[in-house]
Amino acid sequence: MSSHLRADAPDTTDSRSSVEPLAEGARSPGGRQRTPRAEGHLGSVFWTSVGVSALFVAWAVMFTENLNKVTANSLNWVTESFGWTYLVVTLGILVFLVFLAFSPAGEIRLGKDTDRPEFRTITWFAMILSAVMGIGLVSYGVAEPISHLDTPPHGLAEPGTPEAAIRALQYSYFDWGLQAWAIFAVFGLAIAYSTYRKGRRTLVSQLFHPLLGDRVNGPIGKLIDVLAVFATLFGTTTSLGLGALQVNNGLGRLFGVPITSVSQVLIIAAVTTIFTLSAVTGVSRGIKYLSQGSAALAVLLFVFVLIVGPTVFVANLYAESLGMWATDFFRMSLQGTAFGDLQWMQWWTYFMMAWWISWGAFVGVFLARISKGRTIRGFILGVLVVPSVVFFTWFAVFGGTAIHIDMFQGGTIADQTATDINSAFFATLDHFPLATVTSAVAILLVVMFFVSGADANTYVLSMMTSNGSLTPRRSVLVLWGVLTGVTAIVLMLGGGLTALQNTVIVTSLPFLFIIGGVAVSFYKELAQERRDAKTGEFATTARRGTEGDGRA
Repeated sequence: MSSHLRADAPDTTDSRSSVEPLAEGARSPGGRQRTPRAEGHLGSVFWTSVGVSALFVAWAVMFTENLNKVTANSLNWVTESFGWTYLVVTLGILVFLVFLAFSPAGEIRLGKDTDRPEFRTITWFAMILSAVMGIGLVSYGVAEPISHLDTPPHGLAEPGTPEAAIRALQYSYFDWGLQAWAIFAVFGLAIAYSTYRKGRRTLVSQLFHPLLGDRVNGPIGKLIDVLAVFATLFGTTTSLGLGALQVNNGLGRLFGVPITSVSQVLIIAAVTTIFTLSAVTGVSRGIKYLSQGSAALAVLLFVFVLIVGPTVFVANLYAESLGMWATDFFRMSLQGTAFGDLQWMQWWTYFMMAWWISWGAFVGVFLARISKGRTIRGFILGVLVVPSVVFFTWFAVFGGTAIHIDMFQGGTIADQTATDINSAFFATLDHFPLATVTSAVAILLVVMFFVSGADANTYVLSMMTSNGSLTPRRSVLVLWGVLTGVTAIVLMLGGGLTALQNTVIVTSLPFLFIIGGVAVSFYKELAQERRDAKTGEFATTARRGTEGDGRA
């Protein structure tokens, strides 16, 4: 995936000048921003981000119990006091995007009016899917539906019943569907518009120019960028931790590798070395093939399970659960914890929302990079609809297959998942031919997603802390690669999956409000552009009328 962000993307010489990083607060006599004295200037955002990250790592190493206690208490406070905001803000953003797509502003292009898309639509869709179609689909493709079958959401069904099966997929669609992609879409839209149409730096703070004006170059803007860095960092470390747990579980099944924290640390260390070297050396061709190969393996595994699994059952369950999801969409979108279910929401909906939020800036940069020249309407419909359908189908096939095994074949996948959530995917594959081969493919798939995704995250972290530079220094790339791996390791040693989930939820809260601000700021700028266009049309019409009178 990182290859699309860097060298193997098409030549962007024409657009490079519009996204050239600008010095912090530098202004020309005419009020326009100037380019910096040196590209990749390391300012206060870099030093603050690195310093606080180092302090966090030191805290986790020296005072592990205290860190766990603080994050656990913070988690309860955040979810009890502000959990509802995750639901309201994400639904609000989704409604805003749908409104925007069908408004006159939907015709505005992400770039100059004469710009056209760099990629064919089918290629564009494939690249969008590569942005997030990764570790999470293997980690939760079976684990979430089968967990919901065993413990139905909000007590809406009896465990293990047909209704529980439908609810299981319904809530999996919700956690991995429109709201997630709405978060990515609003960031991608705002960044592409700001970068390609307005010529600003590729920084989250620059998206607030309509609301803050020149203050985006001051302390407020720096704070926004630092929060973006931390949200991205902890989103990445969560993915690294989940990947390590999946790989360790798979290797344990195939080769008897001990499923221990030591094994997981070694896996994270090895993968961190690979993706950091990739980010530094820019082995774009290798990462490109890695991304394409992971997509091909995912499709092969999907087709295999669809063919050898209970195809007719899955198709029927897919249709019924999709209907239930559509019918209950707004109820699910606003169902909070007024009458309990806090722990369930922390483990599932709140965690998933926080995870998507933490990935918002990273995926937004990626989507912006590949979407220059598209209309706002085309961007929104493409980003919201196609990935959601693909994700729904993946969960229906893998989750539906596991549900069928447990309900009709005497399987124990739910019990195994309750013991170790990372065993769910492999436990399902064990029920079909070539289990050793498919498990090996699944492990390879996770590793490939692991490397390509972390490589791109390292690049984005480096870019955001290098004043928006598209070519961060190698030393910065190495530093963020190492910090990402070390942070994942200390969290894994400190509390495993629970520590990762707690931290990503707590650190995502400030960024949730930033996302809301991005939507408001973006709408304000679009409204201003529409007003300016109408004023221009009126002036042109008036001028023509005056000229006509003169000729008469």
